[in-house]
Amino acid sequence: MSKFISVIIPCRNEEKFIASCLDSILAQNYPLDKVEVLVVDGMSNDGTRAIIQKYHQQYEFIRLVDNPEQITPKALNIGIKNSRGEIIVIMGAHTEYSNDYLTQCVRVLEVTGADNVGGPARTKAQSYMQKAIAIGFEAPFAVGNSKSHDREYEGEIDTVTYGCYRREVFTKIGYFDEELIRNQDDEFNFRLRKAGGRIWQSPTIKSWYYPRDTLKGLFNQYTQYKKKGYPETQDACFNSTCNPRLFPNGVINDRGIRNI
Repeated sequence: MSKFISVIIPCRNEEKFIASCLDSILAQNYPLDKVEVLVVDGMSNDGTRAIIQKYHQQYEFIRLVDNPEQITPKALNIGIKNSRGEIIVIMGAHTEYSNDYLTQCVRVLEVTGADNVGGPARTKAQSYMQKAIAIGFEAPFAVGNSKSHDREYEGEIDTVTYGCYRREVFTKIGYFDEELIRNQDDEFNFRLRKAGGRIWQSPTIKSWYYPRDTLKGLFNQYTQYKKKGYPETQDACFNSTCNPRLFPNGVINDRGIRNI
């Protein structure tokens, strides 16, 4: 019997991408009667909310949930707390997914016995600027010897793109840190591994991220990494994941050089 999955999508002002994201979920070969989709929106002021509501009218399992505080970790926690699934799958609105994405997530989770699984980082681009940014996103000088960008790597890793979690993980170690504007997934997976959990990357789990399509958008995205660091109580380093307050220029781990 297929396990019930809750898909959590945090978003704000994603009218260019939210429809293609939802379409790729509707195209999944996983039984959709075993799926709910919670799009947790940060009070978008473009056409995002209208698009989501239109999908809800046709597919009741797609729901629009409000995130008044408009930050990603808050959206993730709202979604998780309002979900019903045995498995929690985090997805990004800026991303498209292979039609067996959910199937492969569940398969890898069960086969490996891991607590969180995901696939390698891949990109897709439309405009010339977006293509240039995508090349930089995957270039060795930017990511180093990064397993998360190795499309053939399968095995344990310190963190994965998005993530597919067993629900009991959140009961065991809590939720995403709402003090963090960015890097909340890295910090959460830091705690997961410190508690004895295992994270697994598989090339069979495929998604394609659309990077920002302007330099201004890219600049704004990366300046957010410096707005809020990890909690003071976190150890300096654990399994190659380091505290950015002690390493302000970034660190080298299995994800490569990271500007935090």
